[in-house]
Amino acid sequence: MVLWELFITFFQIGLFTIGGGQAMIPLIAQEVVDHGWMTLSQLTDIIGISESTPGPYAVNIATFVGMTAGDGLVGAVWSTLGVILPSFVIMLFIAKYFQNIQDNFYINSAFTALRPATFGLIFSAIYMIAGITLFSQSQTGSVSINWKGIIILGALIAIKLKFKKIHPILLIGISAGLGILVFSLIP
Repeated sequence: MVLWELFITFFQIGLFTIGGGQAMIPLIAQEVVDHGWMTLSQLTDIIGISESTPGPYAVNIATFVGMTAGDGLVGAVWSTLGVILPSFVIMLFIAKYFQNIQDNFYINSAFTALRPATFGLIFSAIYMIAGITLFSQSQTGSVSINWKGIIILGALIAIKLKFKKIHPILLIGISAGLGILVFSLIP
């Protein structure tokens, strides 16, 4: 039953999300937490790992969630198939008929209208991850600021502003090093 639920859930996410992996984060978070497969904090860790590992972002997240929620490798396969199947079918359709529809007023209008929605979904993901990363909530409901996370974020922003063409892999390595340094030095 969980395998079918994983497949259907990620199939719907893959079918109804426009804008790539980052735009999928709010939908993935809603579904994964609502199903009880992971907490929002656990999912944020998976998002970080998925961003740092090779391969499509949303596929990595689906694979990790499937491994956790659906009996290891079998769950990973079902959730991964669910998230990639809609894109695969849609891309086959577009590849076959794109020449016929590329100048269609209605198709172009639909794509233009989807841009703000894509921005909204990506901004929602940034807002959600920033909230989890920079603030923490205790069992009593009190919210505290994660100063270590703010220090690391500030340092990364300063590095990115100073070295505009810094390679993303180097930035990930610096981030990991800063994390180890800050969390080991500051109590």
